Amino acid sequence: MNFYPFILEPYVSETIWGGRRLIDEYGIVTEKSNAAEGWMLSCHESGLCRIANGELKGRTLREIYLENPGICGKNAERFDDFPILIKFIDARDDLSIQVHPTDEYCKKTGKGQSKTECWYVLDTAPGAALILGFREKISSDEFRRLIEEGRLTDAVEKYDVKKGDFFFIESGTLHAICKGVLLAEVQESSNTTYRVFDYNRVGKDGKPRELHIDDAVAVTKCEPYIPSQYCKDETLCNGAKHILAECPLFNVAELRIDGDYQGNADENSFVSLLVLEGEGELRTRNGNIALRKGVSVFIPADSGEYSITGRLNILETTI
Repeated sequence: MNFYPFILEPYVSETIWGGRRLIDEYGIVTEKSNAAEGWMLSCHESGLCRIANGELKGRTLREIYLENPGICGKNAERFDDFPILIKFIDARDDLSIQVHPTDEYCKKTGKGQSKTECWYVLDTAPGAALILGFREKISSDEFRRLIEEGRLTDAVEKYDVKKGDFFFIESGTLHAICKGVLLAEVQESSNTTYRVFDYNRVGKDGKPRELHIDDAVAVTKCEPYIPSQYCKDETLCNGAKHILAECPLFNVAELRIDGDYQGNADENSFVSLLVLEGEGELRTRNGNIALRKGVSVFIPADSGEYSITGRLNILETTI
């Protein structure tokens, strides 16, 4: 089949901490009361994206992937399933302090799936911050005692953040997104989270949300977080490309386009384009797509050369 670029309709997650900016500013359509998360590229069973254009409109991206795994490219052959998940996250309130398991722990216990992720900050309220790691190295026993005594927030490290900041977060890193932060997240395709502290909140059922203390203590690196210093810049004819992360799981770059940009979806990887700001047009041999803030496009591997015209900021992800 001659695949074309897919406009993706996101899965929307409503939570007790979510806001409405994705609805009001990014054009995400939902009947839910808030859009805490928009899963902008997802083949995960917990939240599937649907194709919103062309002859495959209405089908899930996962259905097409299972029928045609080659849309991911040769680099994806080393993975057992679709490799990544990309989200927008709008934190109107603090998220729980949490950790994601390592691949080693998942294999050892036979449960869950590892989750390394990275965050690109889109906007912040005054005083907004992220929690990442600990102020100093401690033992696992001390970590457990801090949780049991309700003193965990005294030991974690907070980072003040601003628009454009980027953080690479390996699995096993204690973390939390605090209120007033809007960000884009690229991660392994996993929904395994070990919640450690949730500010004593209750869910819609009036009961405290479940914590996962034993698992969290087993996987957490009880040490300070080391911020990523990876960012590399490439000059484009009409803008700039900021390479934010390159790792065995995914490659992430920010495209700042003012004019025309030339790209290529070769046989090795698909290209995910998530529009962060601006307007323009994507042109490929298999069709053109209008681009605007909040649009997510999946270009299948081996689609060939494409061009983007306009003034836009785009998060580009490949594997």
